[in-house]
This record gives sequence, structure tokens and C-alpha cells, in this order.
Amino acid sequence: MKVFQEFREFAVKGNMVDMAVGVIIGGAFGTIAKSLVEDMIMPPIGLLLNGIDFKQQFYVIKAGKDGLHKYVSVDAAKEAGAITVNWGNFINNCFTFLIVAFAVFMMVRMINRLRREEQIVPESPTDKVCPFCASAIPIKAVRCPQCTSQL
Repeated sequence: MKVFQEFREFAVKGNMVDMAVGVIIGGAFGTIAKSLVEDMIMPPIGLLLNGIDFKQQFYVIKAGKDGLHKYVSVDAAKEAGAITVNWGNFINNCFTFLIVAFAVFMMVRMINRLRREEQIVPESPTDKVCPFCASAIPIKAVRCPQCTSQL
């Protein structure tokens, strides 16, 4: 029973909930980044490279059941049972990773900057200097304990 109580305390902590929200938002952001790469970035790059569709770029390393080494698409090769190296899809995934990594880097950088600004806030002084003997005394003191001067 104690294990379940400890687990409940762990799961209900704010950090656990924050992490869960981060994972959900990260998954959604990954989907957006993937769409950005596949739908916005790679088509113009493919057009510049004579109309190449990177998603359909692959190399057959073992022929399928039909014995062919040439297929129209990755799906056709998989249907035939061919083993392929999908290098175009790998390039798409590399671009997606770079975009997500850059976005996470920028977010962490912003959070670190905000944390540094919080730490820079000066604390209010706890001591003051006696104008008569120059000794340090508590800020609320009305008489100097060293020279007994009225402050």
C-alpha cells in the first residue's frame, strides 16, 4: 500500500504534470514539423532538383517475389516483398529533426534567459552603516551597538 501512496504522490506532483503536457505538445509540434518538411520545404527542393520526390527515393537491395529490381514507388516495392533502403525518407526525417531540434534549442534558450533575469533581481539590504563609527548594523536598528549613537 505504501508503494501505491508514494506513486500517487509522485504522479500528482507538478513536475510530472508539466512533463506530460510537454510530451503531448512535443508530439503535436513534431507533426507540424514533419508537415513543414514534407509539404513546404522538400517540394521546392525537389523541383530545383528536376522534380525529385524525396519520399519516393529508394534503393532496392533485395528483389521481391517477382524478381524485379525496379519499382515505381516504395509502396510497390514493399508489396512485392522487396527490401529497400529509403534514403529519400531518411533525408526528410533529418530535416524534420533539425527543425524540431532548432525550435527546442530556441525555447530552452528563452527559458534560460528568463531564469537569469529572475536571478539578477537584487535583494533588499539587511544591514546599514552607522554614520558616526562606520560599523555595520541591522537595518531596523535605531541605535548603534558600537558607539551608542542615535540613528
